[in-house]
Amino acid sequence: MFSHVTVGVSDFERAFAFYDPILSLLGFELKFREDDQPWAGWKAPDADRPLFVINTPLDGKAATVGNGSMTAFLASSRSQVDAAYNAAIAAGAVSEGEPGLRPEYHAHYYGAYFRDPDGNKLCVCTHGSE
Repeated sequence: MFSHVTVGVSDFERAFAFYDPILSLLGFELKFREDDQPWAGWKAPDADRPLFVINTPLDGKAATVGNGSMTAFLASSRSQVDAAYNAAIAAGAVSEGEPGLRPEYHAHYYGAYFRDPDGNKLCVCTHGSE
C-alpha cells in the first residue's frame, strides 16, 4: 500500500542516532544514508519497499510535527515492543503510552507510544496473541 513514510527532523545526526538502533532492533535494515542531503531510509530485509525515511525538510524551513499524525512500526512480539519502547525512552523519547494491551483496538493489540526528539509521534505494536 505504501511506498514510503517520511518524517521531518531538525537535527539529522541526532535523529539518525535515535532511529537506527530502534529500527535495527525491529529487524529493519538501512537501505541508504546520504549525509549531503541529509536523509536516510530503512526497509524490511526481504523487500525494497516500503521505506521509512528521515530527512531535514527540502524547503529549508523548520521541521514541524503533524497534529494527529503518527507512524506505527510493526513488531513481531510483545517483548520486541517492550524492547523498542525501552530503547526509545533511553535514547531520549518522551512517552505517550507505555507498552500494554489496548483492547479498545482489538483483543490482541499490544502497543507502545512515544515521541522522537523532534516531537514526531511513533508507535511500536503487534497484533498477535502471545
